[in-house]
Amino acid sequence: MAIDRPGRPEDLPAAEVLWARWALAAVLEATAKAEAQSVRRGGTWIDGQGLHLDDRGCTWWTLQQRGEGRYLLYGEDESSAVKWHEPAIDMLAQAPDWLPYEHLRKLLEGWELGCVYWYENGAWGRAPYPDELDDDGLDCGMSRFAVREEALHDLIASERGLPRERADGLLAAAEARSLTASQIGEVLDAAAAAEEYVPADREAMLRSLELAALAAPAAVPPGPSNHPG
Repeated sequence: MAIDRPGRPEDLPAAEVLWARWALAAVLEATAKAEAQSVRRGGTWIDGQGLHLDDRGCTWWTLQQRGEGRYLLYGEDESSAVKWHEPAIDMLAQAPDWLPYEHLRKLLEGWELGCVYWYENGAWGRAPYPDELDDDGLDCGMSRFAVREEALHDLIASERGLPRERADGLLAAAEARSLTASQIGEVLDAAAAAEEYVPADREAMLRSLELAALAAPAAVPPGPSNHPG
């Protein structure tokens, strides 16, 4: 599934699927060092406010669960022309009443927001766009999670260097909310055995996994703070 420019609500997969792919990337990237950052954080991560992506330059995004079956996706990519459009586009037009309007309006007032999408009753929605709008940034920002092949490619090309078969298995398990202890252990073992060792922070990964709710019941084992290398 490709994303048009500007994006359309039907370009996005179900919010639960988008969450699963994004959350898997956050789990695999998690470290205590990143969690402790006191300045603007970069990378992909999950916290009590939801899922985040920020390259500290061109693109930043947040995906939040806002109650049963409700999700909010908002952020900005430098490719978005929404906030510069004349006449102004109301990004919150036709939005449901459960959105965090105070927070979103603060972002709008600071010229920090490029688009807003919301999800309920099994479908995505967004404000109407004028016909001449070229792009809202959704493609450049979210294709990495919205398009499964791109999500898979990113796992293979990540610093973990996951083989395609393993990456595909992890992605399928995340989408099914059935990640097991052994699958997480395989990632940790592979990190320890890699020629160019990339430390895997077990405790941080497990904290992120718990927040993401991607694991099958009793799938998250106790373990030391760092996998032996």
